[in-house]
Amino acid sequence: MTTPTPSPSDRPLRCAVVGVGRMGQHHARVYASTPGVTLVGVVDASEARRNEIAAKHDTRAFAAVSDLLAAGVDAVTVAVPTVAHLESTAPLLEAKIACLIEKPLAATAAQAEQMREMASRSGAVLQVGHIERFNPAVMALSRERARLGPGALAPRFIEIHRVSPMSFRSTDVGVVLDMMIHDLDVVLMLMEGSEPTEISASAVAVIGEHEDVCNARLVFDRPQGRCVANITASRLAMKTERKMRIVCEDGYVSIDYAQKNGMLIRKTANEAQLAEVRRKIAEGADLSSLNYSELVEMEPLQVDDADQLRMQIADFLGAVRSGRPPSVDARAGFVNVRTANRIVEAARAGS
Repeated sequence: MTTPTPSPSDRPLRCAVVGVGRMGQHHARVYASTPGVTLVGVVDASEARRNEIAAKHDTRAFAAVSDLLAAGVDAVTVAVPTVAHLESTAPLLEAKIACLIEKPLAATAAQAEQMREMASRSGAVLQVGHIERFNPAVMALSRERARLGPGALAPRFIEIHRVSPMSFRSTDVGVVLDMMIHDLDVVLMLMEGSEPTEISASAVAVIGEHEDVCNARLVFDRPQGRCVANITASRLAMKTERKMRIVCEDGYVSIDYAQKNGMLIRKTANEAQLAEVRRKIAEGADLSSLNYSELVEMEPLQVDDADQLRMQIADFLGAVRSGRPPSVDARAGFVNVRTANRIVEAARAGS
């Protein structure tokens, strides 16, 4: 009698990493230390690099994706430069191997759509590594919105700053695909996948041919009302700042991505104070001595102490084992790239 082959749900998952540079090495570390997972190998164009990471985690080093496929694998992180995502991922998806692709999904919307179609045809899980989805503060905001119910904390204005000094990494793409793409994913998530109806942008290239600084204004027309998102990204700043502010009809949210914390001011929680202020203003009272910050009740978002990368990989592996869609699927990755491309095109048209 033939023994049936165990399904991915009841045996250790054979995982690997293609590209073990700045981000890929951390994926290899997480896979190597995750229960129920076997790190079967790493792939990198640099022989020295792949041998170094393989030795660190007691696994095999492969020169090419074809060698990895021959060895047998269930799930792979692809962390090569963005311009090589399609080339590196195509043979994996065609072989029905689940892929977690470091953000962005691809350099162009056309390539992103091609990868989405390949995953759809093969049935392979495809997740995009938009890690800010797993930022504890962003997850806390999502939980709060779900708790308050449909329509709660619907954004009307979003202001985001993501700036840092030049690291000379990801120079194969501009700052929109390198840095702003993080915020585009969060904004489009808040818009429930709706794409902007209007985009205007300004950008400047300083170091190379791609933009290093960009400001984009996105307009969303939705049943809940118009929302405007103003996003600034720079990799030429003198300091690092990653903050988002959301203004809603029924509240205000401030999130610090870097510090992984956030604050919420709900209109209903401050209704009595606001009513009193309105009454005094109507009576012509002088309120210049009032301290506004003392008039409002600020609630810290209930943030978990969690490792973003481990949460992202756990979500990916959960999708591989169960067959459910991942949190950041191929469609989300495609929409993010198409919006990023539109921003770059708008900036070029205005230059």
